[in-house]
Amino acid sequence: MIAIAITLAMVGCEDARAPDKPPAAAGSASTSGPRASDAFMSSAQDDLSGYYLPASDIVIGSYRLDHIFLGQPFEFETWEEGETSQTFAPVMLQFDDVSSPMVATELGEAHSVTARVLPTAYVVTDSTVRFTGRSEKLGAVSLNARLDPDALATARRNLGDDGAVLSGTLIAGGRTFDNVRFRWYGGD
Repeated sequence: MIAIAITLAMVGCEDARAPDKPPAAAGSASTSGPRASDAFMSSAQDDLSGYYLPASDIVIGSYRLDHIFLGQPFEFETWEEGETSQTFAPVMLQFDDVSSPMVATELGEAHSVTARVLPTAYVVTDSTVRFTGRSEKLGAVSLNARLDPDALATARRNLGDDGAVLSGTLIAGGRTFDNVRFRWYGGD
């Protein structure tokens, strides 16, 4: 009986590990702990991929939200199967430090300091984007937004549109931004 109790306690400890602990390397034999899909779920039937640009400035100190990125369906599948990265995710938010110097990039000039927030959890459907993550610079970051499928379809047909396709509440840097709106951009 004691051996069973110890075994159950050990299994419970493995399953309760911190959600932001890096997963085992792809192809490793580790099978303990929750799969990435326990915290990461997407069920969108449509391709939602692209950059979602704020319709108005969202600024926290010297950081301004540049965009929300949603990846392609295969990127969600890969992430949810446990093949994660420390620099890229199928849902992420990027904030630029507007006080940092500008540098030349292949797409033009950009701020040299950014805070890319990767998810600790997300739920993405054809009409919802929910995201939680953590940033060293901004602390806890969350987004609870509604996606307008019709407005997104129009924006995609027009290769970008000024109309809002995503709206909701963003929390970052200890501040809450209600009714934030985003337009879609397909990228270069």
